[in-house]
Amino acid sequence: MNPLRRVFLKNAGAVGTVAIAIVAGLLKPGAVFAAAWNSLAFTAKDTADAIKNAGYDGATESSDIVIKAPDIAENGAVVPVSATSNIPGTTSMAIFAEKNPAPLIANFEFSNGAEPYISTRIKMAKTSLVRVAVKAGGKNYTSSREVKVTIGGCGG
Repeated sequence: MNPLRRVFLKNAGAVGTVAIAIVAGLLKPGAVFAAAWNSLAFTAKDTADAIKNAGYDGATESSDIVIKAPDIAENGAVVPVSATSNIPGTTSMAIFAEKNPAPLIANFEFSNGAEPYISTRIKMAKTSLVRVAVKAGGKNYTSSREVKVTIGGCGG
């Protein structure tokens, strides 16, 4: 038997099974690959509203959150940011850029004892605080660091 034919028949069978599950109502196409999206938090225009809608309101300052970001970002379109939470029981972390048009940059969930470390590149409109909020043990914590931007990335 031709190996290409085997691969084709195997893949056709898998696609057919998924299609039948969708038609039968067992799978919802949009829900298969998408996680729940907190539209209120991600579309908030004010930092306080974004923090509240993301569920990090009432956070206390903590030195156990370590933020690594440049003091001066030459280009706001690409600003490397990483954060580590040394708070036991960390379940989620979020990054906020306070003077961005939409302050909530990302929200990360941790499960099964995953190491609470995030690293990404963000876009910043202008010089502002980069704030990292953490949920751990039923409480909220936060830490911030100022990043100076010389060339704006969000329409600047």
